[in-house]
Amino acid sequence: MRRIGLTGGIGSGKSTVGARLQALGADLIDADAISRASTAAGGAAIPALLKSFGPAFIDGDGALNRARMREHVFADPSARHTLEAIVHPIVARDIAQRVAQSNKACIVFDIPLLAESPRWRVQLDCVVVVDCSEATQRRRVRARNGWDDAVIDGVLRSQSSRTLRLAVADAVIFNDEDKLDRLHRLVDRLSTSFGL
Repeated sequence: MRRIGLTGGIGSGKSTVGARLQALGADLIDADAISRASTAAGGAAIPALLKSFGPAFIDGDGALNRARMREHVFADPSARHTLEAIVHPIVARDIAQRVAQSNKACIVFDIPLLAESPRWRVQLDCVVVVDCSEATQRRRVRARNGWDDAVIDGVLRSQSSRTLRLAVADAVIFNDEDKLDRLHRLVDRLSTSFGL
């Protein structure tokens, strides 16, 4: 079983690359989706989040108030550590379970914080970084999420630098153009080395 790590900054096109690899036959394990599920209403992280941060951080549906938490962790780095100490073990357990259940020859781990987490590198056969310029990231995130520059600045500061991501890469897909067919061709070419 080949284990491929997939990472990239916000707005890089990482999710599109992951979806393409899945369409080509890989199992895709999306750490962000697992994390979001754990903080949704009834999610495994909600009781600990309620205890650590209080009811002001849980919305009316019983899910994490993501906007409020995002503002809080940007203002207080210790809050980010508390949040990660709650959510990351839940995500790790879920990932391990999915790997154990997989029957595919290739698993792609979509991990936004791969470069920041040295524990991941030793578990992977290859790290693929989806890269683009910061200007492209900002343009895409503004169009997709409707966030203002202050929010985008905070997210970019919270992620590893482009230099650090590129330093951990075994392969880089440069995705500065908004041409899906071109991106798919790049992914298809790379996927042959994964046995897809």
